[in-house]
Amino acid sequence: MFGRLGAPEIILILVVVVLLFGAKKLPDMARSLGKSARILKSEAKAMRSEGQDNASAPADPPADTQAPRTIKAAPGDVTARPVSEPSDRTTQH
Repeated sequence: MFGRLGAPEIILILVVVVLLFGAKKLPDMARSLGKSARILKSEAKAMRSEGQDNASAPADPPADTQAPRTIKAAPGDVTARPVSEPSDRTTQH
């Protein structure tokens, strides 16, 4: 049903996108899409490294000596956000 996209089809799609969003908003949209992709990539990398750290670490240090964890920012982002970890304060009887 759908064949391969050739040059005329791609040009038509680009013209429709420019008409829908306007030429002024396209750079902002591309910038925010790139920033979101960088954040997603850094989050995935942090989760992978956390999984490897948990597998190789024998035991966690006590909670009072452990420094708050942060997720490092992407190359274009200058902020680091602290990660709030859930605490299990329930007692078993």
